[in-house]
Amino acid sequence: WRVGPREADLALLSHFHHHPALPLFLRIYIMNTCAIAQPTRAVAPQASCTTRKQDRCVAAAPSARVSHVASARLSARRSTGSTAFAATRTSARQNMRRTATVVAEDAAETTEEARTMDINEIMAVLPHRYPFLLVDRVTELYSGKSAKGYKCVTVNDNFFPGHFPGRPLMPGVLQVEAMAQLGGLVLLPPGDSEAGTDQIFFFGGIDSCRFKKTVIPGDKLEMEVELIKMNPRFGIAKMKGKAYVDGTLACEAELMLVLAKDKK
Repeated sequence: WRVGPREADLALLSHFHHHPALPLFLRIYIMNTCAIAQPTRAVAPQASCTTRKQDRCVAAAPSARVSHVASARLSARRSTGSTAFAATRTSARQNMRRTATVVAEDAAETTEEARTMDINEIMAVLPHRYPFLLVDRVTELYSGKSAKGYKCVTVNDNFFPGHFPGRPLMPGVLQVEAMAQLGGLVLLPPGDSEAGTDQIFFFGGIDSCRFKKTVIPGDKLEMEVELIKMNPRFGIAKMKGKAYVDGTLACEAELMLVLAKDKK
C-alpha cells in the first residue's frame, strides 16, 4: 500500500469505500489513496462578476428599455426646446440687426434730406397769405416724412382785438391751422417763388384734438408734425401734430389732409 495500490485494487476499494462496516479512518485512507471524492450535492457554478452583470442587464431589459425610451424622449424634448430657443434667439438677433440697419439707413437718409425754410420759401409753397399765414419759419424739414417749425405770436396779430378784449388768447382752431400748414409743407413739393406749386391741400378731418395750455402774445408756438399714413391714389394723408410753448405741450391733434390740383 505504501508503494501504491494496483489498478484492480483501486477499482475494488472504490467499490467498497462507502460500505458502512468499514471504520471511518479506513474510509478516509481509501478516499485519500484512491482520490475518490465524496458524493456532494450538485451546486451550480457561481457566475463571474461579468456574467452576473449581464444577467442583471438581461433581467432588467424591459425596464431598461422603458427607461431608455423615456430618456430618449426627454433628450428629444430638451434638444427640441434648446433648438427652438436657439432659433428664436437667432431670429431675434437678426430682427434687431435688420431694425438697426433700417434705422441707420433712415437716419442717414434723413440727415441728407433735412433742410430749413425761411418765410420766402414758405410762401413759395403755401398759398396762404396775410393774415392767415401762420408759419414763420421751418427749422427741420424731411420731405414726405415730418417737419418742425414755429410761429411767433405777437400782439399785432389781427385776431387778438376780438379774442378776447382785455385777455388776448390765440384761438385753438388757429393753432390747429398752423400745424396743418406745417403739414402741408411736408406734403407739397417745393415751388417757384413766383408761380408757386400746382397743388393745394384741404382739411379732411381732425381727430383726438386736445388743448393743454393757453397761447398768449409773446409766446413762440413751436410745432412738429409727422406723416402717419399716405394714400397717394386719392391724395389723402394722415398726420400727427403737436404744438409746444416753452417745452410744454399746448395742443395736439391728428390731422387729415387732402391734396388737390390748384385751379388758377
